[in-house]
Amino acid sequence: MALLGCLGTILAALSLHSVSRSRSERAVETKAQIVQQAIDAELDRYRASLADVAAAVGAQTQLEAGEFAAIVAPVTQRRLPGAVGVSLVVPAATGDVSRVQAYWRRHGSTDLALHPRSDVDTHYFAVMTRRLDGATPRTGIDAAAAAPPVQALTTARTSRDIAVSPTYPLLGDADLPAGERQLSFIMAAPVFATSPPSAAGQFRGWIVLAFRGGDFLRTAIGQVAGKQANVELSDTGGEPVPVAVWDSGVRLDGAIAVQRRAVTAPQRTWELRIEATEDLVPATEERLDEAALVVGTVITLLLAALTSAIVTSRDRALRKVDQATRALRDDIGRREIVERKLRQREEELVAFAGVVAHDLRSPLANVSALAEVLAEETEDTLSAEHRQFLDRLRLSAARMSDLIDDLLAYAKADNVALRPEVIDLDAMVRDIAAERATGSGTVFAQDLPRVRGDRTLIRQVLDNLIGNGIKYTPPGRIPEVRVTSCPQNPGWCRIDVADRGIGVPEQQRRDIFEAFTRASGSEGFQGTGLGLAIVGRIVERHSGAVGVDANPGGGSRFWFTMPMADDRAPARAP
Repeated sequence: MALLGCLGTILAALSLHSVSRSRSERAVETKAQIVQQAIDAELDRYRASLADVAAAVGAQTQLEAGEFAAIVAPVTQRRLPGAVGVSLVVPAATGDVSRVQAYWRRHGSTDLALHPRSDVDTHYFAVMTRRLDGATPRTGIDAAAAAPPVQALTTARTSRDIAVSPTYPLLGDADLPAGERQLSFIMAAPVFATSPPSAAGQFRGWIVLAFRGGDFLRTAIGQVAGKQANVELSDTGGEPVPVAVWDSGVRLDGAIAVQRRAVTAPQRTWELRIEATEDLVPATEERLDEAALVVGTVITLLLAALTSAIVTSRDRALRKVDQATRALRDDIGRREIVERKLRQREEELVAFAGVVAHDLRSPLANVSALAEVLAEETEDTLSAEHRQFLDRLRLSAARMSDLIDDLLAYAKADNVALRPEVIDLDAMVRDIAAERATGSGTVFAQDLPRVRGDRTLIRQVLDNLIGNGIKYTPPGRIPEVRVTSCPQNPGWCRIDVADRGIGVPEQQRRDIFEAFTRASGSEGFQGTGLGLAIVGRIVERHSGAVGVDANPGGGSRFWFTMPMADDRAPARAP
């Protein structure tokens, strides 16, 4: 029995030793897989966020600094750990630097100063920047100063997809103390225009996310690796260069083999190196074989039970990891579905407004007709009070008819197909003036050009602006509207419609082109709040710009830009 007991003890000790080594190897493999999945998940999330920002910028007809700030506002370090800043980068030849600087200053980057390198012909400037680490944004830096970001920008534009740069010292960290500097990398997404349709596919630049490698890795796998593993992430595009290092501060377990995994970044391959520490497998578990030799057969039985518990615990832990991974993938899938549905709902709302307005026409026409018949047949029988009720009914029906007409026009402004042709604006304005002639106001047109656009929609723009100039004239003042023009950049002109009306407060001049928005002071005038929204939609679909300024002497000066009737006209407004 003693011999059998010793033999059993020895066999149990040898078995436990083998199981312990196997478990250690399996544990480090599992840890390596979890770390790899964590980094892959972070990269996928960063890639999706960057693609969304690039798509939103590409959807802008003319990007302004305020629009850029609103688009990148959700991008934070809490959402994208390790990110330093997000920038819009545009290319420029040496001869175009001054023009590019002036263009982006006009579009909101008023303090922009470009600093081109003298030893290159093509420059890459950050014209709009939002820092995520609280530092002061720095625009105008020429990315051509470093080869790695230029490589990523070139690859992204050529492939039309997101690309990651090789690691390099971040240009914006040059002022930091040497101990705080980190090797960094950028992730670049090309921006291609999707609005207006005539400019679809045009290259506009890149949206660039800059990362500090150490911060990225510490946030991405710090909680996953903890004190159980040391991790090194290296760029293997040539000579291996460390992107970032995670040091657990615990002594390594030299008996466990180092794990190496490939991490696929956008159009680049990184290598993940994982070394197990002594905390990965507790020391008491590694010395179970020695305890078994000391305590004999009884301990052998206990170790058998412990082995079973260890195996069961391991499997349970692996199942939980698999469940958590599946839950994460399901959550990402649900988020993508919700985003697609939101974009679809936005398109459906515009169409819904048009359908509802169209369907309301018939019952409203019946109400108006019946009110007219009732007024004629009961002219001599109705009391004054009842006649007042009938008049209010007819007035409300007329107002609702105006609202339905504006809703239909608002929906058509987005959906109707454009039919471009040459338009004589001078003749069109004279025709509108003749239709609106009231004997108590004047409409002047002076040397208006020939432009190219949809005749019906452009007439609607001029009719709305001229009609507003007449309608919003204060009582006691004779309406006066002047329509003039002036040239813009080659191939474009600006049309000004000036009136002597009530004017638009300066703080509301950007908002009045939104649907159902009316300026202060217009409460006493009838309107639906859709007229200027329709004007804005139509001008935008013609690739133009629209705005309003104060008219010297009182009133407002509404303006919009149009392409001249010339086949050489550019595809975008100045």
